[in-house]
Amino acid sequence: MIWGVGVAAYMLSITNRTSLSAVGVDAAVRFDADASTLSMFAVIQLAVYGGMQIPVGVLLDRIGARPMITIGMALMAIGQAVLAFAPDVGWAIVARMLVGAGDAAVFPSVLRVVAVWFPARQAPFLVQMTGILGQFGQLAAIFPLAALLHATTWTIAFGSLAGLGVLFTVLTFAVIRNRPPDRAEDVSVDTQTGAIQIVRSSVDFREGFRQSWAHPATRLAFWSHFTTPFSGTAFMLLWGFPFLTVGQGLTAPVASLVFSVYVVCGMLSGPVIGALSSRHPMRRSRMLVLPIIALQAVIWLVVIGWPGQAPLWLLFVLAFAMSTGGPASMIGFDHARTFNPAHRLSTATGIVNVGGFLAALLAILFIGLAMDFQGAGTPASYTLEAFRIAFLTQVPLWVLGATFIVIERRRTRVHLGLDEPRVRRRRRGVAAAGDTPGDELPLD
Repeated sequence: MIWGVGVAAYMLSITNRTSLSAVGVDAAVRFDADASTLSMFAVIQLAVYGGMQIPVGVLLDRIGARPMITIGMALMAIGQAVLAFAPDVGWAIVARMLVGAGDAAVFPSVLRVVAVWFPARQAPFLVQMTGILGQFGQLAAIFPLAALLHATTWTIAFGSLAGLGVLFTVLTFAVIRNRPPDRAEDVSVDTQTGAIQIVRSSVDFREGFRQSWAHPATRLAFWSHFTTPFSGTAFMLLWGFPFLTVGQGLTAPVASLVFSVYVVCGMLSGPVIGALSSRHPMRRSRMLVLPIIALQAVIWLVVIGWPGQAPLWLLFVLAFAMSTGGPASMIGFDHARTFNPAHRLSTATGIVNVGGFLAALLAILFIGLAMDFQGAGTPASYTLEAFRIAFLTQVPLWVLGATFIVIERRRTRVHLGLDEPRVRRRRRGVAAAGDTPGDELPLD
C-alpha cells in the first residue's frame, strides 16, 4: 500500500511535469507569449528540477521519504494553483519553478521507499515498475487535462490539478512511512544473505566530483544520457503538440494519439532495452546507444524533409523512435554503476543525471529561438516550414553527443585495458601487470 501510494504520487508528478504538453498553444494564447518565452516555461522548470537533485538527496538522508514526498506534492499543488490564476508570463514562470521543485522530490523519495521497505533482491524490479507505471501520468496530461481545458476554462483545468495535489499531499502524509516500525534507521535488507546496509541518497560533489569526472566511463555515461532522451523530452514537454496540430495539420485527438504511441512504446521498449543492456554490458554503446541516436536522427530528418505534411504512419514511426530515447538514457546509469566504485556511485549518478536535463533544456530553448528568428513566434504565425528549420537545431546536439560517446568509449576501453593506447601500441597477447584481458570483456 505504501509503495502504491508512492507510485500514484509519482504518476501525478509526471502529469504536473508534462501538463503543458497538450496545451502549449493555449498557453501561448493565454499569456500572449512568443516561442522563446514559451520555451522558458519548460527550460526553467527543468533547470530547477536538475538543480534540486543534490538538496533533495541531502534532505532525504536527514528527514526521510515521507516528508519529502509530502513537501513535493504541496509545492506542485501551489505551483498549479498559481498557474491557474496567473495574470502574466512572470507569474506563470514562478508557477513552473514551483512545479519543478516539487517534482524533483518525488521520484528519489519513492526509490528510497522501495529500498527501505522491500528486500534488496526485489528492488530492481520495483524500480523498473515504478518508472513504467509513472509514465501513465503522461497520458493524463495528454487526454483528460486537454479535454477539461477545452470544455471549461484554464483556471478550472489547472485548478483541478492543484486540487489533486492537495489530496495527495494529505494522502502521502497519512499513508507513507519512512521505515518499518521495527527499524531505527533507513536500511535495506538482503533476505538471502542477511546483509543490512544503511540507505544513503545524498550526492557529495565536494569530495567525489573530480574523481568521478576523471573516470572516462562517467563521461561516457554523461554523454549517453545527454544525447538519447532530449528529443522526446522537448517534444513531449512543449513543442510536439503545436508541431502536430498547427504544423502537420492533425486534429487534437489524432495528435493526442501520436503522443499516446510515444508513451506506450516507451513503456514496451524499456524492458527490452533494459534486458539487452544487462545481457551485453560491454556492448551497450555500439549495440544500443549509438543505433538509437541514429534512429532518432534519421527519422526526424525524413519527417523534416518530407514534401508537405508527413503521413500519419510516419509520425507514428517518429513517436516510436523518440520513445526509445528514455529507456536508452538509463544505460548511462548502468555505465556509472558498472565502472565506478561504490563510494563514488551517488556522485557519478548525479553527474549523469545532469546531462539529460542540460540537453533537454538546450533543445527546447533552441527550437523556441529558431521559431522567433523566423518570425513564427506566436500560434497565429506558426508554419510547417518554420517548424522544420527549428527542429533541425537538434542535429548539432546529436552530433556533439555521439562524437563524445565515441571518444569516451575509446578512452574507457583503454582505461580498462581492453584496448591499447594510440600513442604506444603493445604487442598483441601481451598485457601489462594489472590489465584486464580484452577477450574477457568484449566491448566491441
